[in-house]
Amino acid sequence: MTAPRPPRTVFEPEHEAFRASVGAFLDREVVPHHDRWEEAGVVDREVWAKAGDHGLLGLQLPEKFGGGGVDDFRFNAVIAEEMVPRGIHGCAFPLFNDMIAPYFLQSATDEQADRWFPGLCSGELIAAIAMTEPGAGSDLQGIRTTAVDQGDHYLLNGQKTFISNGILADLVVVVARTDPDAGHAGISLLVVERGMEGFERGRNLDKIGQHAQDTAELSFTDVRVPKENLLGQAGTGFAQLMTNLSQERLSMAVSAATACEWVLDESVSYARDRQAFGRPIGRFQHNRFLLAEMATEARIARVFVDDCLAKHVRGELDAATASMAKWWTTELQVKLVDRGLQLHGGYGYMTEYPIARAYLDSRVQTIYGGTTEIQKEIIGRSLGL
Repeated sequence: MTAPRPPRTVFEPEHEAFRASVGAFLDREVVPHHDRWEEAGVVDREVWAKAGDHGLLGLQLPEKFGGGGVDDFRFNAVIAEEMVPRGIHGCAFPLFNDMIAPYFLQSATDEQADRWFPGLCSGELIAAIAMTEPGAGSDLQGIRTTAVDQGDHYLLNGQKTFISNGILADLVVVVARTDPDAGHAGISLLVVERGMEGFERGRNLDKIGQHAQDTAELSFTDVRVPKENLLGQAGTGFAQLMTNLSQERLSMAVSAATACEWVLDESVSYARDRQAFGRPIGRFQHNRFLLAEMATEARIARVFVDDCLAKHVRGELDAATASMAKWWTTELQVKLVDRGLQLHGGYGYMTEYPIARAYLDSRVQTIYGGTTEIQKEIIGRSLGL
C-alpha cells in the first residue's frame, strides 16, 4: 500500500504517458527475468535491444540516429523512478542515458555520431565509462592510465576497476592521461571498442548487492586507439567530466528519493499487516513515530529532488546543489532501508523479502558517483572554505 503523498508538479502529461509505457515495458521484459539475471551476474543482451525498440535509449540523442531527440531530463528521471520500486538494477539504462550518452552528445564528431549513435540508440551497442582505477577513485586527478600520442593513434596502457557494464560493453569511454605533465589539463577521453587488441576484461566482480549489474575490471595493454576515437579535444577530458557530473549526481538523487518512498511504502504496509501481542505492530507508538519520521524525511527528499530536477531542466542546477542532493538523499536511503529492515524483524533478514534485497542493493549509493565525503568537500569549497 502506498503511503499518502501530495501530487507532484514537476511532470507534464507527456511525462506521465511515458511513465505508463516504461512501466509496461519493465513488467513485460525485465521483471520476469531479473531473478535469473541476479544469479547469472549479468543481463541478457537482448533486453538492451528491446529497450532500444521501445524508445528507452538515447533519449537526448538526435532522432535521425534513432534517439529521442528530446533535451528534457524529466524523461530520464521517469525511467529511474519506474525501475527502483521494481527492484531493477541489472538493466543500466539510466547509466547510459544519464551518465554516458551526454559525453557522446556533447563531444562526438559527425563521423563518430554516424558510426556509433545508431547502435547506441538501438541497443546493439552497449556502452560503459571507465574512470575508476585500483588506486584512483573519487580523485580523478590521480588517474594513472596513459595514452601516448603515436601520430595516427594513441597507445593506451592502464587498468580500470568497478566498471558498470564492463562485461557487456562494446564501447568503453576511457579516462586517460595524454599529457602526464599537464595535471588535469592532460586528461582526455578515448573510446575503446570491443575486439581491440590488448583490451581485456577481468572477472565480473562479486558485489554484496546489485548482482544483475555486471561490474568488471578492465585492462589495456598497448591498445592502439585510433585518433578517430578521441572523444572531444585532447586535454579537455577533465572539463568534460566536470560538466556532466551534476546531471550524474542528480540521477542518483532521483533514484535515492524514489527508493526512500518505496521503503516507506513497504514499511507501512508491513506495519499494518504484521501482528504482535494481538494488534498490528504499527499501532505501537514507537513504530508509529518511526514511520512518521520516515514519512517526513522521504517527503523532504522528494521536494528537494523535484526542485533540483526543475532547476536542471531550466539549466540552473549548480554543482554544489547537485552534490547536496546526491549525498543527502543517498545517505537517507541507506538509513531508511536499515530502519525498514529492523521493523520487519527476522523476516527483514530473509533475502526473499524485498526489504532485504534493498538493504544490499542500496549500500553502494553513498559510494559510487563520488562518495559522500567528496560531495561534502565540493559543497564546503563552494562556501569559500
